[in-house]
Amino acid sequence: MTYKTVLYTESQSITTITLNRPDKRNAISYELIDDLIAALKQAAGASPNIVILTGAGTAFCAGMDLDNLKQLIGRSGEQNLNDSQTMAGLFRTLCDFPKVTIAAVNGAAIAGGTALATLCDFTLAVPGAKFGYTEVRIGFVPGIVSSYLINNVGEKRARDLLLTGRLFGAEEAHQLGLVNEVVAPEKLMTRAHELAAELMEISPASLKVTKALLSSFTKDQLDRQLARAIQENAAIRQTADFKEGVTSFLERRKPRWTTK
Repeated sequence: MTYKTVLYTESQSITTITLNRPDKRNAISYELIDDLIAALKQAAGASPNIVILTGAGTAFCAGMDLDNLKQLIGRSGEQNLNDSQTMAGLFRTLCDFPKVTIAAVNGAAIAGGTALATLCDFTLAVPGAKFGYTEVRIGFVPGIVSSYLINNVGEKRARDLLLTGRLFGAEEAHQLGLVNEVVAPEKLMTRAHELAAELMEISPASLKVTKALLSSFTKDQLDRQLARAIQENAAIRQTADFKEGVTSFLERRKPRWTTK
């Protein structure tokens, strides 16, 4: 299968999916979402039991594509709801993926990029990688990622990251438990393949059942939380703050909030 925004390869019992928009710092476009979901579905049906997710160029994924961000201001309520459901579907596909996933974070992983990086089973990151749930800074709601983040780091730390929208580095992400290892840039993919080789020594059936079991523990709660998050994610796009936040971000100026 041919993709426009990702590269898909199978080699040595490993599937590698590379976000391939280096000129856009692998920003998330509608096309990339479709390609990535399709690539994950292809990988689910392929023979390799390990999937490595990485980015082309100097960034892992810089968040939402600016052109798509502009379009959000004029979309209808139904379109916004569909968009939110699609993004939730991507994250759920990655989180519940039946095979073991390794994120090799080669650079910035911002907003949705942070989610893609940290929803993998293992996350390796270079020292210069930056993370951040920056949605609130543009009048948006990090609703879809919030459930996953609370499960990973606890509510108090999640509140810090989600309410401030601050950027944080690879070492802090490691301390928070969002990153498993911080790896030198020149050794990142080598280490990812070493980890994959270690995992391939384990029973594939055991890995699959263990992953499914872990997902089942939070399934009902996550279903309820995501349903609520999708609604909030779509609704905030109709507000004045969201329109001002996106506009000011695109115009590279400080936002002038009007909501009290």
